[in-house]
Amino acid sequence: MFQTPHWYQTAVFYELYVRAFQDSDGDGQGDLQGMIQRLDYLADLGVDCIWLLPTFPSPLVDDGYDIADYYGVHPDYGSIADFKALIAAAHARGLRVIADLVLNHTSDQHPWFQASRRRQEPYTDYYVWSDTDQKYADARIIFVDTESSNWTWDEVRGQYFWHRFYSQQPDLNFDNPAVQEEMFKVARYWMDMGLDGFRADAVPYLFEREGTNCENLPETHAFLKRLRAMMDAEYPDAILLCEANQWPEDVRPYFGGDPTDASVPGDEFHMGFHFPLMPRLYMALKRGDRSPVADIMARTPAIPPNSQWATFLRNHDELTLEMVTEAERQWMWEQYAPDPRMRLNLGIRRRLAPLLDNDRSRIELLNSLLFTLPGSPIIYYGDEIGMGDNIALPDRNGLRTPMQWDAGFNAGFSTASELYAPIVADRTYGYQRVNVADQLSNPTSLLLLIQQFITTYKTQPALALGDIRFLHHPDRAMLVFERIYRRERILCLHNLSDRGIAIHAPASHDLLADVDWSEGVMTLPPYDYRWLKVL
Repeated sequence: MFQTPHWYQTAVFYELYVRAFQDSDGDGQGDLQGMIQRLDYLADLGVDCIWLLPTFPSPLVDDGYDIADYYGVHPDYGSIADFKALIAAAHARGLRVIADLVLNHTSDQHPWFQASRRRQEPYTDYYVWSDTDQKYADARIIFVDTESSNWTWDEVRGQYFWHRFYSQQPDLNFDNPAVQEEMFKVARYWMDMGLDGFRADAVPYLFEREGTNCENLPETHAFLKRLRAMMDAEYPDAILLCEANQWPEDVRPYFGGDPTDASVPGDEFHMGFHFPLMPRLYMALKRGDRSPVADIMARTPAIPPNSQWATFLRNHDELTLEMVTEAERQWMWEQYAPDPRMRLNLGIRRRLAPLLDNDRSRIELLNSLLFTLPGSPIIYYGDEIGMGDNIALPDRNGLRTPMQWDAGFNAGFSTASELYAPIVADRTYGYQRVNVADQLSNPTSLLLLIQQFITTYKTQPALALGDIRFLHHPDRAMLVFERIYRRERILCLHNLSDRGIAIHAPASHDLLADVDWSEGVMTLPPYDYRWLKVL
């Protein structure tokens, strides 16, 4: 193991949907007490930090991102006491916990909105109201499958309200200082409880200005810097993880610091998702061409020394194709989502294993890239065992089915006769074939391989903290790069094709096979990979 002054720079994150993880009381829904029962599994897997999807009271129009109360826990999940118990139990096992903080909007059922639509003080201006729906015409519509406008008429108020997502999610008015202070109060409330930070949802859209696309505005950055300053002063070990689905050069300002000098510490977000990298991993694999990955990494600016990218293969949302060209989007849909039911908004609503036709070699290859490219890796629950999805369920629900623990009743998830969603039970991904218990007892399982990836990653500072240098190979299907940290060099080889490729490798130690390699030519099999520590 190695030490770093910033824990999040070397951490492995695990994204967890409480409703889907473990039911402790037999009501068919996962809950916080159920999560506590499964914490040993996460500790044994080797992850460092759990990222919780929203657990707030909510009408669940957007699966909890439509918050009705920032200071409570949805009754399906338990109570505030259960939340405190979860944090204590996680910390006792050396696990940190971060949670979603939805700054941009609330549910239309939130008391603030109900008061605002009736012009009740002090909430009259807590939301963005207008007599016309023609303002901010340059702002794009994000949920293109369900919304035709960012404005919705409210009969009670007699005005339109602004929303960047579902019409049941009115945007808060961050031009109102009282709204900003409310968000500070919310953050303090949960961090006082022991929470280790937040994944901040939809942060590019906090402010609106005429004549702009209402994204990444200076006012947004000014507010976020204030939030970071408060956290640094009062909760110095807690983090902010930025969800901004933008080009790398547009995400760079969210780290703060000096964009012209990467040695200046960041003063905004500690971490930011590298959204544009993710679809290009799939593009490169399908094309057998390293260019999409190499090109987006070349376009990725340096970030402050106290910052870190967050990398992922899949998550709870659709595989977003916003940061690709229209031609690339159409090609990705053709290749990875031939059935229109697999598509949602500007993305693909499928899990990792189905995207890759359950091909073990390609699943391993993308996971290898997740752990060797720059950034702290994030694993979406169930992907470590190759779980499938259910495209018959609406919206993103097909990606949020119950965790498959064993081959018994309800996959070990619940004792209930009826569940919040059906467990995947098809011939390929059904819980009788894909579950944790079976894979823990199988030395060649995907689960134990991911555990090995995590263990190895944690022993190699170059993988977490090192610079990256891409190396040329005459075959474009060979993706070769070095991770360099101080005097250590790790050569990472990835064959993106269905044929063997020869490459000259230096004298090195194969970190995964635990064998030494003498300098010479090796042939990397189809879709294979190597982590070679140069001797």
